[in-house]
Amino acid sequence: MVDIKKYIAVTASYWSFTLTDGALRMLVLLYFHNIGYTPIQLSLLFMLYEFCGVITNITGGYLAKRFGLNKTLFTGIFLQIVALTLLFNLNNTWPQLYSLVYVIIAQGISGIAKDLTKVSAKSAIKTVVSDENKNRRLFKLVSFLTGSKNTLKGIGFFLGSFLLSLVGYKVTLSIFIFFLLLLLIFSLISLRNYSGIVKKKVKFSKLFSKSNSINILSVSRVFLFGARDIWFVVGIPIFFYEKLDWSFTEVGSFMASWIVFYGIVQSFAPKLLKMFYGNNFSENDQAFFWSIKLFLMMSSLGILSHTYDYNGYIICIGLFIFAFVFAINSSIHSYLILALTKKSDVTLDVGFYYMANATGRLVGCLISGFSYQIAGLMGCLLFTSLFLFFCSLFSYFLKKN
Repeated sequence: MVDIKKYIAVTASYWSFTLTDGALRMLVLLYFHNIGYTPIQLSLLFMLYEFCGVITNITGGYLAKRFGLNKTLFTGIFLQIVALTLLFNLNNTWPQLYSLVYVIIAQGISGIAKDLTKVSAKSAIKTVVSDENKNRRLFKLVSFLTGSKNTLKGIGFFLGSFLLSLVGYKVTLSIFIFFLLLLLIFSLISLRNYSGIVKKKVKFSKLFSKSNSINILSVSRVFLFGARDIWFVVGIPIFFYEKLDWSFTEVGSFMASWIVFYGIVQSFAPKLLKMFYGNNFSENDQAFFWSIKLFLMMSSLGILSHTYDYNGYIICIGLFIFAFVFAINSSIHSYLILALTKKSDVTLDVGFYYMANATGRLVGCLISGFSYQIAGLMGCLLFTSLFLFFCSLFSYFLKKN
């Protein structure tokens, strides 16, 4: 059985937070590109955001286990309000270097907020699912939470770019600050009596997983999400804006539709796998097979893009095929981390796993800006394919483990 009230409250809080987080990413990327920031500088804006995600995921799991899932969730929402307030107070008369450092710090706080919220929400699923028939139910719930989250993140991408065009940078931030204040009040009321698993004494050494399977899965996750962010963070949005002459709203709409589609596929991943393979399939095996498919697909897209002179239609269609394969791969990973961990250690193992996820995003973010500035979109696609090769390699080790 599932404690549905707790699940709904946690999911609603996570959904609402994700909407503003997605909007903020497009708002920052497009606004600062428009005022003259280079691709490398844009990737640096997200550097501390992703680095703080690495630190927060591992310590967030510890804090959630020490103080309770509700407190880390509340803290994440509050810190996002702080980050947006700092960005609102940015002064365009400041020297560019000062502004760059200021925004990097604000983004770092936002990165802490995002991953505190994510560790809390995803760990909570394990605590509200009973042991009876838990595997399939767990797969369905985590796929739904992750998929719906990404759908809303995609809507946030559109919302951020649309509001930037419609009402400007500061008014958009004001709207999101007000929305998050309402969300914080809702969360404090609806989750005041829910803490999740709390253990008062936790050794710091337990932050790092001692499970070989979780370690292999986590390394595979580094390369999976690094591969996505190499083209996703800077390369594709700036390519569409600069080379294809798309508007802010058009760029945001494509990124939004891509991630909404990706989120929908994630939500239905258990049903799709059942449709493809029936009831008797191994998630470990599927993690490997779908990684290989993703590597072959992205390598083919790189070749076709170069052959046809970076035709926008080929790139868009190719990225939607990538979204489908990537979504199923990601859903299998998200299920496996919860299936492989013990309920008593869920916040620690989930935190460790998403630390690996954030590490991949950090590396991918940095490579995205540098590879695009040096070698254009082809540089991004080549590094993406390389990362997917290593993702497949470690997924094979997981299959054999």
